[in-house]
Amino acid sequence: MKEGNMIMSTVALTQNKEKVIKKRKLTTTRGIIVFRALFLPILVLIVWELLTKIGILPSLLFSSPSLIVSRGIELAASGKLWDHMEISLIRALLGFLLGGALGLLFGILVGMNSRSEHYLNPTLQMIRTVPLLAITPLFILWFGFGELSKVLLISLGSFFPLYLQAFLGIRNIDNKLFEVAKVMEYNRFHQITKLMLPSALPNILLGVRLSLSVAWMCLVAAELLGADRGIGFMIQDARSFMQTDTVFVGIIIFALAGKLSDSFVRFLEQRLLKWQDNFKA
Repeated sequence: MKEGNMIMSTVALTQNKEKVIKKRKLTTTRGIIVFRALFLPILVLIVWELLTKIGILPSLLFSSPSLIVSRGIELAASGKLWDHMEISLIRALLGFLLGGALGLLFGILVGMNSRSEHYLNPTLQMIRTVPLLAITPLFILWFGFGELSKVLLISLGSFFPLYLQAFLGIRNIDNKLFEVAKVMEYNRFHQITKLMLPSALPNILLGVRLSLSVAWMCLVAAELLGADRGIGFMIQDARSFMQTDTVFVGIIIFALAGKLSDSFVRFLEQRLLKWQDNFKA
């Protein structure tokens, strides 16, 4: 009995040591990944700061990282930055939800029905090739300078990436899976929920990432052309008064918002697509 207990305790200690080693390796790996991700931006900021201090880069045109940070703190303390961020986030979110939901719906409809593809896909592909900046004046004429035109412009940009990826995801499903679904007597609803959507999920999540990035770009275009609030308006207003540091504050906010939204979708991909056996370099 004593020998058996000693063996069990030894095995338990070994397992605990292995867990501790794995945790340490995971922490070290994450630290290396964060270091690699931040290395280039930090290097650029250091070089940028040095060049502006020396005078090689004119501060009126390029400002400097230290001035940009101090200006961002000043805008945040005054409350103006949060007001602009709030309205921009609402516009981007509403436009993405509307356009993304319609894109997913039409992508599934066209992907699972060849007749729908014949009727809808040519027209949608034609509209997709029209530059959004060319459509923007029409949106302003039809819907005015209010929130509706901005949200609809963002939704139009968000529609096509999800539409295309949902369509391709469904069309790339192995036909053998549909044969299995017929054997299991799946109805149309179960085919969509248990077969099509899970199989097309990698493409759909990619479409979400692309739609989010397009939504931020369309938000900038919408706010630059006609708005009295928002980060895009803040950039346009600062440009008129040659406030380069404020312009860079707005650009950095858009960059951070895009990165955070993209990282969130990538986190969802890691959680929802664990079953994928992908290549890892």
